[in-house]
Parts: sequence; structure tokens; C-alpha cells
Amino acid sequence: MTVTWEELGWERVAAGVGRVRLPGWDCTAGLVVGAGAVLMIDAGSSLAEGARLRRWAEQLTGSRVTHLALTHPHFDHVFGAAAFAGAEVFGAVGVDTVPAEELREDAVRNGLDETAATEAADTLVRPRHLVCGEWTLDLGGGRQVLLANVGPGHTAHDLAVLVPGSPETVFCGDLVEESGEPQAGPDAMPSHWPAALDRLLELGGEDALYVPGHGAVVDAAFVRAQRDALAARFGVSR
Repeated sequence: MTVTWEELGWERVAAGVGRVRLPGWDCTAGLVVGAGAVLMIDAGSSLAEGARLRRWAEQLTGSRVTHLALTHPHFDHVFGAAAFAGAEVFGAVGVDTVPAEELREDAVRNGLDETAATEAADTLVRPRHLVCGEWTLDLGGGRQVLLANVGPGHTAHDLAVLVPGSPETVFCGDLVEESGEPQAGPDAMPSHWPAALDRLLELGGEDALYVPGHGAVVDAAFVRAQRDALAARFGVSR
């Protein structure tokens, strides 16, 4: 029996498109529903969180998750991927080269239980499908979703997801953050980040909704302002 987005604490962004803000690191996961196919965007910070997302998706759609898109290789977005058995997994080209041990160490350093971090690292799922430019997924029922390798920026392997509709929706990963200043760790590529946001804006356009990796849904003006702030912060000429 299916339930509504609201009953499970999800936010309905557009028809057949929703997202949830997960506790702990305020990480966003997204869901796009087609006819007989279901796309999850990001997998949470642990196997337990991934399993929770899988159960929610099944309750919302009555179907299993058939596709999983990972926006970038940080533990809070990928460590739940092994919970989605049988799903076709997508990521930006090169995402599969990030060492699992590096992700485990980062997870523990940021407060994830060491046992949970080790379990997730040991079972880490690598994307089977690596997106170099753009990749169109057909989810059935006339619903097509565009996966776009728009990075580097927040990391060297940033993937965005465009869901056409009214409104169009762009899942940005951590290229955009609303609940705090965008985080530039040692794997960030600041000189390329503003250009990645330009590509996001080209994908979605002025009227799209932009779903950040952390925080509330924003509009094009917010993304543009964050682009300009990053350019100023890192001394990137516009």
C-alpha cells in the first residue's frame, strides 16, 4: 500500500518528484517516479540509512528502486548504496577511483559510528554506469531524466540530475548548499566550481527548482548568488 510524501516526512517538489532531508548531516536524497522504474538520488550515510530510504521508496511507489544516481563521492551521499540491491548505479566518470578507506576515515572523522563506517566501506557499491557528458534515463510513462557530469567543483566527480516537468527540477548535490556555506574540502576544485554552477543554471534555466545537497529547495537567483560568492571567495575571474 502506497502512502503520501507528507506522511513519510518527504517534500513533494513536482509531480512524481520528491526529496527528504536526512538527520545528522542534513543530507538530501531524492526520488523520481516513472512507470515501472524508480530513480533514487543519493543513498545516505550508512547501510541503515540506505535501507530506510529503500523502504520509504517502496512505500511511496509500490515498487523497488531500479536506478540510483550518486551525485558525488562523499560518505553521507554514497555509504547507503549497498542497500539498493539490483539497482543500476550511476555516477560521474572517475567517481569509482575514490578509495573506500578514504571515505571511511572521513566518515569517522565527521562522527559516523566506526562500525557503521567500516561496514559501509567494506560493502561500498561502485557505479556500473559512468557519466562523462550527459546520459538520458527513460523511466517509462514519458518520463525521462537527464544525468549531467557538470563538475569538477565540490569534488572532481560532480553529477547533477535534471527532471523535466512543471517546474523543472535540478538535483545539485553539494555543488549547491543552502543550510550553510558550501564546503570546500581537500578534494574540491574551487577554480572550476563557479563554472559548474553556470552549467547547472544552463540545465535548469530561470524557472527551475534547484535541490541542494544540504538545505531547502532554492531558485536560480540563489544559485547565481552562490556562484558569485564562490568566485569571490576563491578569486575566480568571472
